[in-house]
Amino acid sequence: MTTDLTVHTQLVEAARQRLTPLYAQVGRVLVGQRPLIDRLLVGVLTGGHVLLEGVPGLAKTLMVRTLARALRLSFKRIQFTPDLLPADLLGTQIYKPTTGEFVVKKGPVFAQVVLADEINRAPAKVQSALLEAMQEKQVTIGENTFPLEEPFLVLATQNPIEQEGTYPLPEAQVDRFMLKLKLTYPNRDEELQILDRMSAIEPALYVEPVLEPADLFDLRRVLDGIYVDARIKGYIVDVVQATRRPADFGLDLAAYIQFGASPRATIFLTRGARGQAFLDGRAYVTPQDVKSIALEVMRHRLGITYEAEAEEITSETILERILEKLPVP
Repeated sequence: MTTDLTVHTQLVEAARQRLTPLYAQVGRVLVGQRPLIDRLLVGVLTGGHVLLEGVPGLAKTLMVRTLARALRLSFKRIQFTPDLLPADLLGTQIYKPTTGEFVVKKGPVFAQVVLADEINRAPAKVQSALLEAMQEKQVTIGENTFPLEEPFLVLATQNPIEQEGTYPLPEAQVDRFMLKLKLTYPNRDEELQILDRMSAIEPALYVEPVLEPADLFDLRRVLDGIYVDARIKGYIVDVVQATRRPADFGLDLAAYIQFGASPRATIFLTRGARGQAFLDGRAYVTPQDVKSIALEVMRHRLGITYEAEAEEITSETILERILEKLPVP
């Protein structure tokens, strides 16, 4: 076992070095935001969709487009609006009078990286149109089903402040996002760098592709081999179970939880912990890997009660209490 771990550690370290030029290219455009870039890479490497939440002007679109270019992935941006239709997203059948046949015109979802901008501005039927694409990696138009090119990732953004003209995301769709990331304002030094870099009328934002889809698949195979001990697996399951039956773990939180995390949270938490271990150059998962990514994996999977809202207790507060109280292996 020790020999296998040593060999795989060398593989992980070598594979991790392949991300160094990627960070360099992304850093040519983006200032700071290293933790956020790490989380986006965890999503890319583990095949998980990501929900980005932040006020306008924090470079969410620029960040996603830059990452897609550096990875040589096809990119499409879809602006979600109240009048958007499912056909605008997926595509539709068009009748050709000359041949008397219907021809499928594919929509913008047929890209490897799809940015669903302000996803909560479109009605539920449009948001739900993404469900098949996100889960099954395919799209059905009429009687035809089309596979989506791998890797396929949906990176969605939403504004946490402005609620007028927005629609809540269906729980089934929210649960399909592996991570929910919250963007914050840059500090003073970072904002000065942004000023110097972006104040030109046409700033130089060229990014050279340094990896391609085949490289991502190679990295994913290495990541799948990262060792997760049985005790770590038990810890992950306990964290998720504690959101459903907190009393079983000695936690007085039942009054604040309307519903707990789904089994999909267990899967994504394991993948995310492996991704974090990979970024740290390790061939094994530690409890800290689980803790470090637990909020991003689970903050959007907990339903809180009115009592929690009245006491200003958020899903993050509940998760922090769970992580603090549960014994670590």
